[in-house]
Amino acid sequence: MNLLDDSLSADLAREGRGLDAAMHARFLALADYAVATGAEGILFTCSAFGPCIDAVAARYPAMPVLKPNEAMVVEAQAGTGRLGLVASFAPTLVSMPPEFGAGMALDTALAEGALDALNRGDGARHDALIAAAAQRLAKNGCTRIALAQFSMARARAACEAATGLQVLTTVDSAVAALRRRLA
Repeated sequence: MNLLDDSLSADLAREGRGLDAAMHARFLALADYAVATGAEGILFTCSAFGPCIDAVAARYPAMPVLKPNEAMVVEAQAGTGRLGLVASFAPTLVSMPPEFGAGMALDTALAEGALDALNRGDGARHDALIAAAAQRLAKNGCTRIALAQFSMARARAACEAATGLQVLTTVDSAVAALRRRLA
């Protein structure tokens, strides 16, 4: 099942209080609801809320509780060659690279305008801009591509077609990891 509180990011940005007790309480309430309805695992889809997700994991230690990026990072670390990381939201290119560790050969690219295109409902433009960013990384020597945000997974096929490279997505990696943990 899917639970959506689409105001979390907006409230975090607008209120300027950071990940305070109220924000933690909202995450715990979502998790409590999911568990009460029979969920056997929880996958969160926004990396900006790491400490809130950690609090949920602490509350439910016997249940798989995943952050959105962690499975893709593990998968990327297991691979070889230079990784190209594409994001459609500039702050992601500051916060996410350290997750891969200092030993990872990593280049980054911003798919400028892709998020705006998606927000306008222009999925084709979104995907094309992400594929173009992936292509630039491939031309610069990257041997595989990682798409940094859940919203970008829809561009995977376009990136593969543009680059001929393996393309990792947070969605695919996270779902595979959750399935393994539940098996």
